[in-house]
Parts: sequence; structure tokens; C-alpha cells
Amino acid sequence: MWHTAEVQENPTITAAEIARLAGVGRAAVSNWRKRHADFPAPVGGTATSAEFDLRQVEQWLHRQGKLPELSTVDRLWHHLARTPDAAPAVLAAAGARLLARHRGESAPPTDARLGEHVASVDALADELGPQVAFDELWQRFAAPGPGGRTTVTPDGLADLMVALVDAGGGTVLDPAAGTGATLRAAARAGCTAAHGQEIDADAARLAGLWLALHGVAGEVRTGDSLRADAYVGRTVDAVVCHPPFGVSTWGHDELGYDPRWEYGTPPRTEPELAWVQHALTHLRPGGYAVLLMPPAAASRRAGRRIRAELLRRGALRAVVALPAGAAAPHGVPLHLWVLRRPAPDAPAPARTLLVDAGAGELTELAPRVLAVWRTFAVDPEADVAQAGFARAVPVIELLDEETDLTPARRQAVVTASTGEHLVRTRDRLAALVRELPALIPPAESAPAHEAGLTISVAELARTGALEIIGPIRATAADDGEPAGVGPLVLTVSDVLAGTDASARDAGRLGREIALAPGDVVVPMVARPLTARVVARARALLGRDLYLLRPNPAALDPWFLAGQLRTSANEKQASSLSGTLRLDIRRAQVRRVPLEEQRAQGEAFRRLDAFESAVRQVAVLGEELIQLTADGLARGSLLPDANHP
Repeated sequence: MWHTAEVQENPTITAAEIARLAGVGRAAVSNWRKRHADFPAPVGGTATSAEFDLRQVEQWLHRQGKLPELSTVDRLWHHLARTPDAAPAVLAAAGARLLARHRGESAPPTDARLGEHVASVDALADELGPQVAFDELWQRFAAPGPGGRTTVTPDGLADLMVALVDAGGGTVLDPAAGTGATLRAAARAGCTAAHGQEIDADAARLAGLWLALHGVAGEVRTGDSLRADAYVGRTVDAVVCHPPFGVSTWGHDELGYDPRWEYGTPPRTEPELAWVQHALTHLRPGGYAVLLMPPAAASRRAGRRIRAELLRRGALRAVVALPAGAAAPHGVPLHLWVLRRPAPDAPAPARTLLVDAGAGELTELAPRVLAVWRTFAVDPEADVAQAGFARAVPVIELLDEETDLTPARRQAVVTASTGEHLVRTRDRLAALVRELPALIPPAESAPAHEAGLTISVAELARTGALEIIGPIRATAADDGEPAGVGPLVLTVSDVLAGTDASARDAGRLGREIALAPGDVVVPMVARPLTARVVARARALLGRDLYLLRPNPAALDPWFLAGQLRTSANEKQASSLSGTLRLDIRRAQVRRVPLEEQRAQGEAFRRLDAFESAVRQVAVLGEELIQLTADGLARGSLLPDANHP
């Protein structure tokens, strides 16, 4: 949380900030202070952490030729964010002015917190446009360091949370929105509306401004979600939330008989379990929620009964242990809890997924986490076991004296069969590695030639070379059908991961469009631009996907997919207004004869197979490492003395 503070008339800067401003190390600043008698004297702080007048420092650096050329936005942000606690309020004031400009409205009354910098904000809007100007200021606000946030949920983690609930095309709620990190991730994923509530008024205002400036439907209301729920009675498709941890004054005394506590009244020391039940209250039947949780919530004795009830009734579907550093507090390996609102009269699932992704980097582990979750979500009885990483644990096994849900403590114990498992994994890995060279499409440098003519996807559609279908939207209807029922649906996440269809249609698709072999699907809301060729006709087109159906007499599908997924086309298809969506109609395709298309298409197909094999090698390699380490440590494996 952040508290509003008045911006000082003379903003100050620390020695560390001077070093960053000048692009030097701390030692250089220390030397300047000792060697230059005219270096500005401290105006505040302490003997060990002095503060200096920003304007005096800038003037001195300029006289000495030590001030690098700063962009307009960098210079403005240095002045706006000199008091870190006030940064959200100052940025919100600038955002309100930029939003009015974006909408063509008269400017709001000048906010005193902007002070003399109102003209600079207007000049930045003239230079970049209101939306881009706000985004540039936002990037500096969200970055770690002075004037930036260290407690904002990182984008990579927020994207993972949103992908776990498959928020694209649905309505999303974050009841502890902060400055809107998870809501921005939901917008990137293509949600139809994003709603939030935040106790800090400046943070709530800032999150709402971002949504408004980017044309995202929804709002962020100010207030305490537990004590004064702003969305009483409203249900959404997905809830994503990074609640505050360890707050003892969360309202235990006045909320003792609250109807939200379906799974048990949270003890005073278990505020996170109050947030869990609050999230479940706002889900439609079959909808999913993901909450970032402290690891102790999985094992504290005070919360055992509620954890057990969540398991018995099928509400807690997965616990994912994250690597330390994934979010603040950075020294603690946090957990993600994946929850689902049980459908009325539906039998409770017999197993819960526990994933130990605590070793490694989140960026590398996220695709693996998503892959195992999607497999389990579609079929809870599927074999998802990966030694030391993932296990679908029988609920009856978890309902012991402790009901400890810590993933590392529930992974399969290494047994005598470890050797056999290791050999199978090693053989599969070796076979894949042997195949890799043959999968790389042969290619050589082409002689110097003109770039050649291109044609847009829109023009290809006009000439009948392909048909553009979609993207489709979700319907507003909710018949209460469980999400695990219905025909298979290809989702944005499936396309990005290169996997088969993983979701089920619960009657919420606006149109049912059956995919056919040779179709090319492209997400409209994801970066980088990804295009996949459909191999089997066994699924429906999911939300927020373009379907390009080539005319085989004019266009080879693999050639089309390869042409689309270039970095140049990602820029070409991106909106000039800075919005998050891609317009595939603007992408360019080279004009080449059909025979040449087929030759290049075969190369693209082999490249796609190579990409898939590399992904499998990474997964098998991690599994082999974990199996070997566990077996050697427990003594069920012995080093081979005969092996060189």
C-alpha cells in the first residue's frame, strides 16, 4: 500500500539516485563530493544516507558535462517521482490530465501535486500522444528502484496467474488490485471486462486510469474488499488476486458470521483464507480463481479445517510453489492457489494437483507449469506425474492430521523403480536429441536480391486466397454447466504453447466454429505474434483467435503460418494507437508461386517440429536431472564405476 504525501517544493535526491542519473557508480559520486568544493551540500537525510537538492545537482552535473542527455519522459519522471510514497498520486494526477486529453475533453482543474510540471505533461502528450505518454510514465513508475514500485506484482507472474484461469474472453475481478498489475495482464489476455477494488485511493485511481486509457471495459473501486465489498452479489468468470499478507486487522471481529465463509470462519491469524473464500464467492459455477499466497498458508495448523473443507468440496484444485524472487517479499518462495467454484451437485474431484516449481527461474518454469495444469484441468485422472515437479495427489491422502499442502512435501517418494524410470526418461531424451539435427530445415544464404512484392492478409481475403473467421467472443449467458463438460476448444494458451486443445466449451462461445486440418490460427492478444497450423479436426475455435482458412489452390498453410510469425509482421499488425491487440489483416505475405510456397512451407513445418522437440528436450532434461539427484541422494541409485 502507498500513502499520499505532498510533493516537496524542492525535490531531493540520494547519492545512489545521483549515480543512476549520471550513469556512474556510487564510488564516483563519493569522489565528486570529496574532490569538488562546489558540489552541492546535503539538504537532508542522515550522515550515512544524505539527500541533495535535485535542481542543484542537475545544474552541477550540467556545468561539469556529466549529465547524460535524457529523454523528455525521463527528465519529467525524475521530477515527478522524487517522493516515492507520493508517486502513485502524482502519476494519477498526470493520468487524469492525459485521459481528458485522450477523450477530447477539457482539462481537469490543475492538481497541486503536479505543481510546475503541468506544462511538461502537456508537452509530452503533444510529443507522444496521451496514451503513449501515460504508458511511458507508467513503465518508469512500475520499474524497481527510486520512484518505482518494488511491491507491484511482476508482469511475468501476473501473466501466469491469468493464463491459469484462462481469462481471455471473460470477465475478471481483482479484489486487492493495487495499481492493477493483474488487471493489466487480464487485458493483455483479452478479457471482456476487468473489475477491481483497492483500499488505497491513489492506487485504485491509477489502476482505473490505465484501464480507461486503454479502452478496457470495467472499473476499479476504492474500499476494503473484506469489510466493504463493492461487488456484493456479482459473479465473474475469473478472479486473480495478490492479497496483502499477514494483516492481523483484516476484520475478524466484525466479520465472524459473514455469509462468505462457506468453508469455515477464518481464524484471526489466517487472513489469506478470508481472501480465498471472498474470491470463491465472486466466481460463477465452474469459474476459476488464482491467488498468490504465502507458503505458510499451506501448512499452518490454524487453517487446517478450512483447507480440508476446500479439498473435500473440490474447491482447491492446485497449489504451485514458485521460485524465490517471483514477487515481494523476494526472499520467500510464494505459492499460487488455483481454486474453482464447484458446480451445483457435481461430484468432488478425487485428486488435487501439487506442483513444485521452486527451483529455477519463473520465466523458464511458467510454460511447464501451464502445460501440466492444462492437462490436469481437462482430465483430473490423467497421468501428470513428473518426478520432483508435479503430482496429482489423492484428496484422501491430503486429509491427514496436518492437511499440509506444501508441494515439495507431497511429491512421489523415490522407490526401487526409480532406476527403471530414470532409464526410460534417459532413453526418451537421448532419442529426441538424436532426432534434433534431422528436424532442422536445411537452409543456405540466398544470393543478394530485391525484397520482392508482398500482399496484406486483408487483400488475400479480398481476392479469395483465404477466409478470415473470428475472433469470436464469449456470450453473456451462463447456464451453470461445469467448465469440464462439452467439446474441446483450442485456446490462446494452447496456441502459444504449441499444444493440442485443452479447454471445454461450457456453452459460452458466441459461435461454434469447427477447426479443419490446414487452418491457421493466430491469437489477437498475445506477443510475440504466433501462428499455428491445425493438424487434426477435433476442436472448436476458442475466444480471441483469428482463424485463417487458406484456399489450397492459392495458398499453402505452412507457408502462410511461417510468413505471419515474423518480427516484422508483429510490428506491422500491432495497433498504432498502442492498444494490446493485433490486427492480423495488416500482416504482409510474400508473393511467390504455389510450388515455391510449398517448398518453403515444408521448411516452416520442419522448423515447427524442431521447436516442439526442443520444448520436450527441456522438460525431459529437467526430469532426468531431478530423478538422478533424488536417487543418488537417497541411495536408490549408485554411480556407475564402469562408466568413463
